[in-house]
Amino acid sequence: MAVHHFLEAMTSGFEGREEELGRSVSTVLKTLKNIKPYPHEINDGLIKAWLVSIQFAKDRGILHELVEHDIQTMEPVNLILSSLVEETGDPENALVGMIDHTACHYHMVLDTKIEPGKRIWTSPFKNVLDVSRRIKQFDLTEQEIHEQWTVPRILGYAKTIGVDIKVSDWNDDRIITCEVIK
Repeated sequence: MAVHHFLEAMTSGFEGREEELGRSVSTVLKTLKNIKPYPHEINDGLIKAWLVSIQFAKDRGILHELVEHDIQTMEPVNLILSSLVEETGDPENALVGMIDHTACHYHMVLDTKIEPGKRIWTSPFKNVLDVSRRIKQFDLTEQEIHEQWTVPRILGYAKTIGVDIKVSDWNDDRIITCEVIK
C-alpha cells in the first residue's frame, strides 16, 4: 500500500534555521518600511556598494581595470561553469550559473525573467541613482553603467565559460536581455 503524500510531515526547509529566517524577514521588513528620504528596495545596500566602486573607478579613469579585476576574481567560478557546460553540452547552464543560481545576481536584480537561452531583467540602479545624483553623491548614468560595467563583465564571464552571449544595447525602458548565441 502506497503512502499518500498528505500523510507525509510538512516541512519548511528551514528546520534548525528559524532564528536566521526571522532575522532575515525582519531585515526585509525594516528595509521596505524605510521610505525616507525615498522608498528603499531590498537591494539598495548592494546597489550602493557597487555604485561606490564604479564611481571610484570612473573618477580615476580605471573603470576598465575594475571590470577586468572582477572578471579575474570570478574566473575560478566561471571555470567550474565552463566544465559544466562542456560536460553537459548545454550552454543554458552558463546562464543558470551566471544569473539564476547566484545570489550576486538575484540580490541585486529583483525581477529576472527566465526563458530558454535568455534572461531578461530591469537595470537595478535607477532607484538609488535618482536620489544619489540629486545630492551629487554619484554622477553615473544607468546607460554608462550598462555599457562600461554590466556588458563587459557579462561578456568577460561568458568568454571564460566558453559560450557566446549577446547582451542588449541600452534602451530607455531599462530592460536588459542576455542570451546565448548558438
